[in-house]
Amino acid sequence: MPESVHVQAGALSFCVETRGNPDGEPVIFIMGLGAQMTLWPEALLDQYANEGFRVIRFDNRDIGLSSHLKDRLVGHPVAVMARHRMGLPVDAPYTLHDMADDVCQVMDALGLASAHLVGVSMGGMISQLVAANRPERVRSATLIMTSTNSPRLPMPRSTLIWRLAGVGARGHDEASVVARSLDFWKAIQSPGFPPREQEVRDRIVRDYRRSYHPAGILRQTRAILATGSLSSATRRIRVPVSVIHGKADPLVRPVAAEQLAYLMPHARIEMIEGMGHDLPEPLLPHFAAIGFETMAQSLVHGR
Repeated sequence: MPESVHVQAGALSFCVETRGNPDGEPVIFIMGLGAQMTLWPEALLDQYANEGFRVIRFDNRDIGLSSHLKDRLVGHPVAVMARHRMGLPVDAPYTLHDMADDVCQVMDALGLASAHLVGVSMGGMISQLVAANRPERVRSATLIMTSTNSPRLPMPRSTLIWRLAGVGARGHDEASVVARSLDFWKAIQSPGFPPREQEVRDRIVRDYRRSYHPAGILRQTRAILATGSLSSATRRIRVPVSVIHGKADPLVRPVAAEQLAYLMPHARIEMIEGMGHDLPEPLLPHFAAIGFETMAQSLVHGR
């Protein structure tokens, strides 16, 4: 059964859940922007646990049950996004580099010298930074629907940009947040693998009742914009890597995976027809199989 604990990592506290074989190879799942660790599908985590791995997921800083910061943001979100697109400096309380340090400190708190990483979206960016800058801590990396965060990459579809910036959001009661979140998930879900609306709604309600912290989502967004391109770090990655991306992703466009393939010639690239920016249940066995093969390569490389 999964076990949840709070661990101290530097000045912050992180809510961490573990399952599977406590003596198995550790696999850390790193979630994306504004998403609690509960967004990882149980079926995916259980596949790793059933294969004998020690499965670890945690709430990133500023989300879920981990530490919430209180820093105020300066500047209109749209103006800040424009600065990022122009390659100009962006002010932020923290960056993805700090969040990559969080991963290492969570490992320290759990007594882990290294681990396999599975990162989705922003979590994939964080995974890239850990693999590039702390390669001794990473056995392999499975990167799902992520990018180098380069300003030169195509932007999300225009209808999504305003939602990401939080423009026009009204109401923080449960009904308003659920309706707004459901509308967003419908816009990014996989057209080839549409989930049942009631299941998505139920998950949104559970996550809202577990923790609702919109200021943290805005700070995480600012962290992404302030970090800028990861390209120089990505090209330094030498650990076994797989990249999984949907051909129908409206948020992180498929060309992002092509850039990752260019920067990491040794990486395995899987472009999936009909996949958007979510984790469709029918694809979970395929995701796990790719992850297992990627992790097996670490043994060949003696990691």
